[in-house]
Amino acid sequence: MYKKNIYLFFLLLSFNNLNIYADSLEEDIAKNKERFSQIALDIWEFAEMGYQEVKSSNLLANELKNEGFRITKNVAGIPTAFIAEYGSSGPVIGILGEFDALPGLAQSSSPFKEIIENETGAGHACGHHLFGAASAWAAVTIKNWLKDNDVKGTIRFYGTPAEEGGSGKVYMVREGLFDDVDIVLHWHPDDVNSANARTSNSNKSAKFTFKGISSHAAGAPEQGRSALDGVESMNMMVNMLREHIPQESRIHYVITKGGLAPNVVPDIAEVYYYVRHPKMTEVEKLFKRVVKTAEGAAIGTDTKMTYEVMHGNFSLLPNDVIQKLMHKNLSSFGGIKYSNDEQKYAETIYKTFISPSLEIGSQELVSEYTSSHSYGSTDVGDVSWVVPTAGIRTATWVPGTAAHSWQAVASGGTSIGLKGTELAAKTITATAIDIFKDPSIVKSAKKELNERVGKDFVYKALLGDRNPPLNYRVN
Repeated sequence: MYKKNIYLFFLLLSFNNLNIYADSLEEDIAKNKERFSQIALDIWEFAEMGYQEVKSSNLLANELKNEGFRITKNVAGIPTAFIAEYGSSGPVIGILGEFDALPGLAQSSSPFKEIIENETGAGHACGHHLFGAASAWAAVTIKNWLKDNDVKGTIRFYGTPAEEGGSGKVYMVREGLFDDVDIVLHWHPDDVNSANARTSNSNKSAKFTFKGISSHAAGAPEQGRSALDGVESMNMMVNMLREHIPQESRIHYVITKGGLAPNVVPDIAEVYYYVRHPKMTEVEKLFKRVVKTAEGAAIGTDTKMTYEVMHGNFSLLPNDVIQKLMHKNLSSFGGIKYSNDEQKYAETIYKTFISPSLEIGSQELVSEYTSSHSYGSTDVGDVSWVVPTAGIRTATWVPGTAAHSWQAVASGGTSIGLKGTELAAKTITATAIDIFKDPSIVKSAKKELNERVGKDFVYKALLGDRNPPLNYRVN
């Protein structure tokens, strides 16, 4: 009876400590809520595309500098990439922060589609303004905890530009900027709250440029060699190729240059391709086959072809050790509850969806822990193959919202987006503190990583040795 009472006493004490810890964390997060909410909205207004995020990058770097972080800018040869670090010993925990927008989605926060012009012609349809702000918010809160509790540890914020097609993190990994990191945490805006052991497709992209001979399309067609014919021939062969590739594959393209007038034979044309598959080795094989179609198209149309690899990402590699820890913390905070005004906004924007997969109200829940696969790609994948990495997704968008849509832009500029941002900041902070308090987590996470990648694994970027394409979003 005595042993049982002692056990219950310490169990009750541990629960009380957890509650005190949770209450303290909530208070620490609340201290900077107004500031980082405004930072998120400022970056939303900036809406800067990949490698052009000068204002967004500087805003985050300056805020962290004012908080006592050591700032290193222009890392990996990228002007908008930076590292902010606090501490000089103990475990090193990295937090990723993105801030690039997407082209052609300059919308408002209205629940109705409104085209509002801005100087960049872009919009935050993937919520990276929230991503960067919440990650910086968490970094500051963790820093304060380390300082207040005299805990040895290093928190490092990575300002990572150009996730959307620019592979900013890949250049940072290739540069060795994650070599001394023990754990990496990240998150992403979504219409659900989840912390799944998530995998993704690896990806390699390239722009294929065909050069021909210009001439009058009616008066002297025999003297012309159409670069557009080269592009269209390549596209036709790739579409025939689809029948003979693994079913998990994805290949998509857009013609970025095709000529300016029907009566002028185009002497230059360009097509932009993405090639995806869960395995990096298969992506390399598929990409070589796509290159062969381009070579054949050039021969058949008597044009010349060159191509430039634009980006390449590894698949996400899950780490159950820290992923389950993130899920525990996310679950402890719970989902997102709407105010009356937010509920009305959500109901209005919900009517614009076509066959939504979720219902309003699901944002109040946290998904059960499971393994899942995304057919999209992210440069977080490369990080996850060299450092134990885990992430979450929080409901910053109205349930049923598709990423890269005007509805995602809209929700991300409202209090709905900011509530998901706060939830992400809390979860990342709590997880980092758990790791600092229990160094054995690092050891277990690294053991899992080594088992997953295999003893013979050597990191080599899919995009090769090319320099960052700093003008890839410049027309």
